[in-house]
Amino acid sequence: MKFSFLIVMLLTYGFGQAQDIEINASKKAKINNIISLFKQKNFDAISAIINYPLKRENPIPAIKNPKEFKQRSHEIFDQTLLNLIASSKTEQWTEVGWRGIMLDNGTLWIDSDEGKITAINYQSPFEKKLKQTLIQQQKDYVHSSLKQFKNPVYTIRTEKYLIRVDELANGKYRYASWKIGNKENAQPDIIINNGKLEFGGSGGNHVITFTNRNYTYKIYRNIIAEKNASDITLDVEKDNRKILSQRGALIAN
Repeated sequence: MKFSFLIVMLLTYGFGQAQDIEINASKKAKINNIISLFKQKNFDAISAIINYPLKRENPIPAIKNPKEFKQRSHEIFDQTLLNLIASSKTEQWTEVGWRGIMLDNGTLWIDSDEGKITAINYQSPFEKKLKQTLIQQQKDYVHSSLKQFKNPVYTIRTEKYLIRVDELANGKYRYASWKIGNKENAQPDIIINNGKLEFGGSGGNHVITFTNRNYTYKIYRNIIAEKNASDITLDVEKDNRKILSQRGALIAN
């Protein structure tokens, strides 16, 4: 399964059949405001109605604030996307429960309360090229044993380990780890190539499970979680008995 914008959308807004809700006048006004701003190409005003950070497809870094949005808006909004938003009608926008309001099949999402843009599930030619450039930079940097992969998924720091998870060409996932203090261009202490991705619930939380003889490594991505929960939880089991559990933070390459 590719970690594409479809996956980003699912991780952000959950799974399951959409329950359409009739959009009231107040929300239609917010939609029309967005349409108007895009017709005007008013990126100063648009930058103020973004829910930051605005995620882009890994390994493209998220956009953190209005200043950065204005600097990078051309990367996201080519003429095709600008025209799509600017020429849209309110009938093309659908409210989908707690997930918010989407344009068409999720090209753009806004939250239902404030009308802020929460996700843009579109990749311009610029971003497509940028993604491949950044992936190649990672392949040039990492240890020779890790250079073959399809998409980078996560780089994680726990109390004791640096962990890298990549999607391979065969659809499996690869786990590589080092002791804290080492870098990704060093020989990994562990490499496991048989990871499987499983989603749990409707909020996008998921786990990637790797098996190495009688050891099982589980990377839990905590998207919908309690306050102050970690981005990642690493669990290690031996003979089905948990022997290690560590909180992990996602780090940008």
